Amino acid sequence: MVYRFKLVSDEVENFCREIEIDADANFLVLRNAILDSVGYTKDEMNSFFLCDDNWEKREEITLEDMGSSSDEDIWLMEDTHINELVEEEGQRLIFVFDYLTERSFFMELKSIIPRKTMMDPLCTRKEGKVPPQHVDMDEFDAKIDKKAAAAADGLDIDFYGDSEFSEDELPEGFEDFN
Repeated sequence: MVYRFKLVSDEVENFCREIEIDADANFLVLRNAILDSVGYTKDEMNSFFLCDDNWEKREEITLEDMGSSSDEDIWLMEDTHINELVEEEGQRLIFVFDYLTERSFFMELKSIIPRKTMMDPLCTRKEGKVPPQHVDMDEFDAKIDKKAAAAADGLDIDFYGDSEFSEDELPEGFEDFN
């Protein structure tokens, strides 16, 4: 069985990637396919988060066990097959590619292709400019300061890593993609 994921960014309006991957592959293979599709290096800590329909983070699938003292299960990318946690079309995930600024790609399982298998994942769609892997911290701090000032004035301004993602922010046609 093959899964087709669509990725978008809240930083770049027309950015889109589509990744097809065997459902039996692990999350590390998916991570590497995503990073390859955008040209990012693989030397950063990353995590996937399973999300509910409102993009609220649930379970985390992480690159490395950071020694959490939590009673929650630790899902490691290398040890967790995608089909263990993602089972139905419409499932949402967030892929955090920049922990320092919490910048992410928003993902959705757009389709399940039965009776098909793949040895290696494939990026089948590339659109738009890729968000930079790293941001200038002075620019980022200025955006945070601007957001804090706007919040004090009752305004809402987007910035890198905005955790309050709304479906209204998705590029036009995202929901219609097959």
